Amino acid sequence: MRFKSTNERRLHVKKKIRKKINGNATCPRLAIYKSLNHIYVQAIDDRQGVTLAAASTLDGNLKEKVKFGGNVEAAKLVGSLIAERLLEKKIDTVVFDRGGYVYHGRIKALADAAREKGLKF
Repeated sequence: MRFKSTNERRLHVKKKIRKKINGNATCPRLAIYKSLNHIYVQAIDDRQGVTLAAASTLDGNLKEKVKFGGNVEAAKLVGSLIAERLLEKKIDTVVFDRGGYVYHGRIKALADAAREKGLKF
């Protein structure tokens, strides 16, 4: 199968991943989206269709700390923030949805920071 762009390839991989993983209230899906300038993450209960918690580099708590949201340092801060918000809601286990992105760089940094704060996946 030939893809016209890298994003088409990512969306194809994302669709394959979403067929296999699912989140619920006790173990939500941790979905990631990254743009050139920012990174976004949200914990989703797929059964109810509800976002339980979200964090991004545009968040008010991180805006002062982050000069540029498209780097590894910003991803680490977002990962630790989402972990804190989920642990406040007594959710410590999630299913990681990398959104078709390669587990490398910002995605890996976000996941590692969330694990260090206490999330299990």
